[in-house]
Amino acid sequence: MLARSTARISRSCALLPACSGALRPTAGAHSAVRRTTHIRASTAKPETAEAATLKSEFLQTLKWRGFIQQATDVEALDALLAEKTVVAYLGFDATASSLHVGSLLQIMLLRHFQRCGHKPLVLVGGGTTKVGDPSGKDASRQLLTQEAIDKNIDGISQVFSRFLTFGDGPTDAVLVNNDDWLSPLKYLEFLRDYGRHFTINRMLSFESVKQRLERESPLSFLEFNYMILQAYDFLELHRREGAVLQFGGSDQWGNIINGVELGRRVDGASLYGLTAPLLATADGKKMGKTASGAVWLNEELLSPFEYWQFWRNTADSDVGRFLRIFTELPQGEIEKLESLSGAAVNDAKVVLANEATRMLHGAECLEQIQQTAASLFGGGGAGGAGDTEALPRVKVSSSDLAEGVPLIDLFLRLELGKSKSEIRRLVTGGGAKLNDVKVEDAALLVTPETFAGREMGEIKLSAGKKKHGIVELV
Repeated sequence: MLARSTARISRSCALLPACSGALRPTAGAHSAVRRTTHIRASTAKPETAEAATLKSEFLQTLKWRGFIQQATDVEALDALLAEKTVVAYLGFDATASSLHVGSLLQIMLLRHFQRCGHKPLVLVGGGTTKVGDPSGKDASRQLLTQEAIDKNIDGISQVFSRFLTFGDGPTDAVLVNNDDWLSPLKYLEFLRDYGRHFTINRMLSFESVKQRLERESPLSFLEFNYMILQAYDFLELHRREGAVLQFGGSDQWGNIINGVELGRRVDGASLYGLTAPLLATADGKKMGKTASGAVWLNEELLSPFEYWQFWRNTADSDVGRFLRIFTELPQGEIEKLESLSGAAVNDAKVVLANEATRMLHGAECLEQIQQTAASLFGGGGAGGAGDTEALPRVKVSSSDLAEGVPLIDLFLRLELGKSKSEIRRLVTGGGAKLNDVKVEDAALLVTPETFAGREMGEIKLSAGKKKHGIVELV
């Protein structure tokens, strides 16, 4: 039976400097999968972060930047981090073809971990995705095919090499897939060897389970096993890769504690857990979602310009917090930006947008975005004169336009609205524009004449002041 963990909860506090060191961005995360020998960590008594004087650069950084929600045995973990290179991991299930901004806090946590001289493991849940995590869900997840899971793993893996250095070095990141050890498990042996360390009583006490039962929502036996498999992941990664620390969102606290306790009971290992807060905007909305949909990290699903705009449109009250979490600017510069007020806060928003976009999409892409933003918002001229290369675009041919293409259809293709009815309401409300001129007729057809006099063979469509797209005649 898993006893209740005596690990105490730590909260973020204290202002301390950021880590030194630089990362060299690399690709090819898949090729970095490898195996290492079993490592045991030392044991120590639990202690809260508030009571501890932190020595490790990593925990100092996390506290100032606001990454810590809860942690186990902070004193022992801090001593370990200050003394040697530590191996830690963070898991991502392959439930979508891309990660979104809601996962970025966790990725930044791994980035700081590596910058501070430690070794991050990125665990993709090729095995656990087949089961489904019940945490934070009102209903069972739809089961995915193996083909869909593999495709999703390819999609989410693209992001990690933008933030982490992968390779064979002592602090280089490694990508691992829990399907490698979960799929070969023999069910009866697994139940006998590990199932006896879990009790239904404790599993029912988990918040994710209680919420589903209180709402009388079905909780399948399949999902109920997820927490056991996640705990086993920690044990397996400790044995294979020497991992002694697991990161996760605050909703994963119970699952992480299960892994810590399982490692202690089965292998006598001293393992640790640290969770980051589930980020929400100042108005209480879940981070990573907007009225237009998810803020994806893959450029195939969200253009770099739209990504930049997301950060540029941050609420005034969120700017300082987001600068700490989503950029690597030094403490002094962030505090200076936090002190801005009134219209000057917009300068801090631009810095936030620039830094976040540079990290994901690169400096060259950011330069193009800045030119586009200057054209759109800095007096680029009627009709969208100026650099528009970074804007979302669609192509139409002369034959397409022969009988006229409904303007509403082009708005939809540019994802400037979710439905035709929404775009009609936009036109009625005066928010739809063609070449910066208000559209009066929702039934307007775009024809070759619409492009007459357009030197670049392009027209610009706008939904409100902040969403734009280009239709290119080819």
